[in-house]
Amino acid sequence: MGAGPIPSSGLSPRLRLAAAGYRFRESLFQFPALIVLGGLVLAEVAALVDEAVGGERLPFTVTMNSNAATWLLSTVAGATITTAGVVFSMTVVSLQLASSQFSPRVMRSFVRDRLSQLVIGLLVATFVFCVLTLRHIDGDAASAAPSVSMTVALVLVVATVLLIIAHLNHLAGRLQVGEVVRAIFDEGEHTIRDLERQVARERPADRVPETGGSVLTVSATRAGWVTQAPGDAMLYVVPEHAVVRLETRTGAYIHRGEPLATLRLPPGTDEDRVLVDVRAAVEVSDVRTMQQDVDFALRQLVDIGLRALSPAVNDPTTAVEAILRVAGLMRQVLAADLPAAAIEGPGGRYLLRPWSLTHEEYVAHAFDQLRQTAGSQTQVAAALLRALRMLRQYARESDRPEHLPALERQLRMVIDSVRDRDDLHPTDRDRLLAMADDATDPADHSPDLRPGTEAPEHRRP
Repeated sequence: MGAGPIPSSGLSPRLRLAAAGYRFRESLFQFPALIVLGGLVLAEVAALVDEAVGGERLPFTVTMNSNAATWLLSTVAGATITTAGVVFSMTVVSLQLASSQFSPRVMRSFVRDRLSQLVIGLLVATFVFCVLTLRHIDGDAASAAPSVSMTVALVLVVATVLLIIAHLNHLAGRLQVGEVVRAIFDEGEHTIRDLERQVARERPADRVPETGGSVLTVSATRAGWVTQAPGDAMLYVVPEHAVVRLETRTGAYIHRGEPLATLRLPPGTDEDRVLVDVRAAVEVSDVRTMQQDVDFALRQLVDIGLRALSPAVNDPTTAVEAILRVAGLMRQVLAADLPAAAIEGPGGRYLLRPWSLTHEEYVAHAFDQLRQTAGSQTQVAAALLRALRMLRQYARESDRPEHLPALERQLRMVIDSVRDRDDLHPTDRDRLLAMADDATDPADHSPDLRPGTEAPEHRRP
């Protein structure tokens, strides 16, 4: 992990750069603004090339008189800025639909869609290019227009039209629930892989020695969501033989003035410097992100399932799809080694993370609310039973018996809910209870298939 601490001046920019990159992806302004800036530069470069070649016609360029060029550029400029407003309106409408139909938290996946940002940016960039190129058109109607600039303008027009068509097709697909949950699932997968790489670099500590010196409490200077709290960063900013206890976790909300961390420092430590450095090692943002927060992926998928089960929506099929994605993500969480509660760094430094989520807490966050809200929807109860049965079987096969109690508890509570419901037909109740005890392949959707029995003839390979 290194031989010594990294200066705080180099640490805080690292976290801030990661946060800035994440915000850049979720901005409808920054990436389009860069494209517009590129259009401005392209207009000036094309004008310089036209000036350099004089009236000579270059290969693969178009020629037209100034009158036609002025008309074309004016028409394109007016059309593109109008279309940009329409595309932006469509994006806002899609955000409203996603918020009302799925969950307000899934809006971020629509905002960060690169194709939408590219189309908006290219439309405005084409407008800027045409307006700036109009300055270089000669007022004489019979004179030739700058060929390079007009060729670039036509290329931008064709590219913009194709991208608008692609955007419409893409937007129609993005509004499908399957695409929404897939995008959340993929980002959750990426976060889990990052978490596993982080855990692989850490060295768990079996015992934390008692140290003398002073005790320093670091309080938060702002309220918000803890989005980054890397263990290696925390260990590097404290002096040797120091013990840091993180009083929060990634994904938690912290209020200004609440304890962020508690430190046991060796004698002679510059406490003021440590105070600044530890605060710089934890990123607190206004909105919750998925940078190091696997639980936020589960939260979004669960929210989609809960919204689908609400009386206003009443869409159990969407709830089932959300449960399937939750189960897929939980399969990877159960297989992953989560950050240890105590890790050791170079120079006798120790970091304690008592509030980090455990596998059992992830199981509860994934299934508690969905189980409690399933109500009389037998289709949703069946999906929960199949998902929990699959995870239980996976825990056994992957030699993770420590996860079984939490999964068995969820499975038992679903079964108890089924048994206690008076509004269920006895046949439906028996089918669900049999599904919970089924020892066949969890992927099999036939509750009638039992060990030792053959599959129906139409399902045989």
